[in-house]
Amino acid sequence: MILPFQSPFEIALSINNSATSKECDFLNPGGSRNSEPPSKRRKKAQNYDGVPRTIVNKKLSDMSADELERHYPWPPSTPTTMCTVTIAMNYAPVFVAGRYNKYSRTLSQTPWFINGERKTPHSVEEYICLPIKKHLKAKDYKFSSSGREDVDVKTLGRGRPFLVELLDPHRALQVQQEITKLQELINSETVEISVNDLQMVTKEETKMLKEGEIAKTKSYKAKIWVAEAKTQEDLNILETFKDITIYQKTPIRVLHRRNLATRERVIHSMEAQYIDDHHFELSLSTQAGTYIKEFVHSDFGRTEPNLGQLLQCNVDILELDVASVDLDWPKKLETGTNIDT
Repeated sequence: MILPFQSPFEIALSINNSATSKECDFLNPGGSRNSEPPSKRRKKAQNYDGVPRTIVNKKLSDMSADELERHYPWPPSTPTTMCTVTIAMNYAPVFVAGRYNKYSRTLSQTPWFINGERKTPHSVEEYICLPIKKHLKAKDYKFSSSGREDVDVKTLGRGRPFLVELLDPHRALQVQQEITKLQELINSETVEISVNDLQMVTKEETKMLKEGEIAKTKSYKAKIWVAEAKTQEDLNILETFKDITIYQKTPIRVLHRRNLATRERVIHSMEAQYIDDHHFELSLSTQAGTYIKEFVHSDFGRTEPNLGQLLQCNVDILELDVASVDLDWPKKLETGTNIDT
C-alpha cells in the first residue's frame, strides 16, 4: 500500500494472505504477479495481489455479472489463515550534480574490468561517488555523466557534467556550505581529478543531463603526427572546412560492447597550430558522439571523410584532450574552481 504523499521517507506496507493471494490470477492469465522489481511496482497503482489496476479495471468492465459471481461468490468465505504484514522503509533518492576535470591519462571513468580482472586501480566514478555515499550513509549510488572519455584522454576547461543518485540515504545534506566541504574533501584526496559546482538538484532537473546529449557540442585539442612534412600554410586548409558531415562505422575498439552501425556526425570547425614539420596541434568543435580518434586515423577506412583524406597524407593521433563540453548544467557556482594542467 503506497499512500499518495510526497515525502523523503517512504513506508511500504504489504498485506498478504496465502489463501486469497491467487484470487486475481484469472484477471492476468498471461503474466506473473509481482514480476517487476519493487522499484517499478511502487510507481504503479496496484491492487493487493499485485495485478496492475489498469488490468483489473479492463477485465471487470468486460465481465458479466454471472462470471463475476462465479469467480467471487457472495458472501465470501472466511479466511482460515493469518495475514502476513511486510513493512519496508526507505529514504527517497538524493541527486547530487557537478562537473569534473580529469588530469590523468591512466584513469578510467568507471571501474574497468576485462575478463574479471581490474585494469586500473581507481576511477573517476569512485573518486567522486564513494565519499558522497559515505557522507550520506547511502546504501548504493548510480553514476551518470554527459558522455565519457577514454582512459588516456584528459578532460579540461569547465569539466564534464555528472550526476550521482544516492539510493536510500540515511543522512541529509542541509546547506550548500556542507556540499562545498564535501567537494573540497573529494579534491583533497587525489590529483587525478577535481570536482566543481557540486550541488543538490531535483529529480526534474536531472532530465537536463540526457536532454542535453542531443544538442550539445564538444571541443577537443589533439596532438597530431603527419607522415609528410607540413607547414603552417599547408595546415591552414583545415580552417576552410565548416560543418562537414562524416560517416563513422562503430569503431573496432568498441565493437565488443556496441552494435555495428554507421553514425552520421558533424565536424563544425577545425584549426591547426604548427609544432614542427611532422607534428601539429588540432583544435576542433564537433557534434556530441563523434569518435575523434577514428576521425583522425580513419580506423582502417571506417570513418569517411577523415583527417588523412583532408590533408592527403597518413596521420595519427598522439594525445587527445576534451577542451569543453558545451552543456550549461548544472548551474555554475561562485565556489567552483577550474584548473587546466
